Amino acid sequence: MFSLAVDLRGVDVLAVGGGPVSARRIRAFLAEGARVTCVAPVLCGDLHPLPDGVTWHERELVDSDLDGVRLVHTATGDHEVDARVAALATERGLWCVNASAVQEGTAAVPARAQVDTPSGVVSVAVTSSDPVRSVQLRNRIAHDLRTQPADLRPRRAHSGWVALVGGGPGDAGLLTARALTLLHTADVVVIDRLAPQAVLETLDPDVIVVDVGKSTGHHPVPQTEINRILVEHARAGLGVVRLKGGDPFVLGRGGEEREACEAAGVPCEVVPGITSALSVPLAAGIPVTHRGVSKGFSVVSGHEELPWLPIASAHTVVILMGVSTLRQSVADLVAAGRDPLCPAAIIERGWLPDQRVTCAPLGELADAAETAGVRAPAVVVIGDVVTLGPDWTENVPAGTS
Repeated sequence: MFSLAVDLRGVDVLAVGGGPVSARRIRAFLAEGARVTCVAPVLCGDLHPLPDGVTWHERELVDSDLDGVRLVHTATGDHEVDARVAALATERGLWCVNASAVQEGTAAVPARAQVDTPSGVVSVAVTSSDPVRSVQLRNRIAHDLRTQPADLRPRRAHSGWVALVGGGPGDAGLLTARALTLLHTADVVVIDRLAPQAVLETLDPDVIVVDVGKSTGHHPVPQTEINRILVEHARAGLGVVRLKGGDPFVLGRGGEEREACEAAGVPCEVVPGITSALSVPLAAGIPVTHRGVSKGFSVVSGHEELPWLPIASAHTVVILMGVSTLRQSVADLVAAGRDPLCPAAIIERGWLPDQRVTCAPLGELADAAETAGVRAPAVVVIGDVVTLGPDWTENVPAGTS
C-alpha cells in the first residue's frame, strides 16, 4: 500500500465493532479530530463510558450506516462480517480498514508512535504485511530516536527554549530517554563538571558546548552568569539543554535557573535525573531504607550548617558535597546525639569504573577519609543501612561496628 498521512479534522468515520481493537482506533480517530459513529451490539469495557464525540448505534450494521462517511474501520472479530463491510465500502468508493484481514481492505492503520521534541512532535509510522512485525519495528525505531545519537534539531527557525536536565550520577547509561531526546535536539548544551561528559561525544559537531562546572572553592562561572547564558541563547532562538549532575532540584539550583527563565519569558522544561543521594549509595550496595533497619532518610548539603536531624541510627543521613566539611559535619552529628559508633561510609565517584568505598564508625570517619585520601565527588551515608553493604565487614576493623 502507498503510505499517506491524512487530515481527519471534521471527517466522518464509521467504526464497525465494539471490541478492544475498535476502542483503540476510535480513540485515535477522536484524537485527530474526527467525528466517529460506532455500530455494534455490545461495547467492551474500554468504551465505557462512551467517549465524547462518538455516536453509538446498538445493533448490527445496515447499509445506510455508510451514508456520508469518508473512512470505514471494521473490527468485529468475525472475518465474514468484516469482509462484507469492506466490500460495501469499496462499492461506494470509501477507504476501508479491515482489521481482520489487512490485505483485504483498501486502507491500513500503521503502527504509530510519537517522539516529543521541543520543536514539535515527530511521528513514526510503520506498515508491513505482518502487523506484529510492524509493531516491533515501530517500537525499535521510536526507542532509537529517543535514546540513540541522532540530530533531531529542526532545519528552520524556531522559538528558543531551555530544558533543565538531570544527568544522574555521572554514567551516561543512566540518562533518561527524555534527557537523550532533548540533548539530540539542542543547539546549545550548558554542562556541569559532574554531568555525564561521555554523552557530549554523541552530539553533532556544531552543537555549542558551554562548560560551567564548579569544584570545591572554585566557581569560575557564577550562578547569575549561568542564568544569563541560558536566557541569552534561548532568546536567540536556540534550544538549550542545561545538563546537570544528579537531579536539577536536589541541591542543584535548578529552581533558580527555572525562575530566571520564567522571568525572561523563556519556555523551560524540567527533566528529573537520578539523584546521587539515592543512586550512589545503591552503587555501593547500600539502600537508604530497608525493612527492619531504616524507615526513613534525610538528604543534606555539606556546604551548609547541618540542620537538626533524627539521631537514631535507624534514620539514614545522606550528605552531598560533604568531603571538605566532613570533620565538622561528623562533630556536629555526634554533638547532636548521634552515636559515634553509628556505621558510616563514603562512596567516591559512584557508578564510574574507579568507584571506591570507605567505611568506618561515624566517630572515626573523618580520620579514615583522610588516611584514604578521599576526594570529591563523593556521597556520605550514615546509619545502620551501611552494614548491609558488602564493604562494611571488609573495611571496618572487627568490633568497631
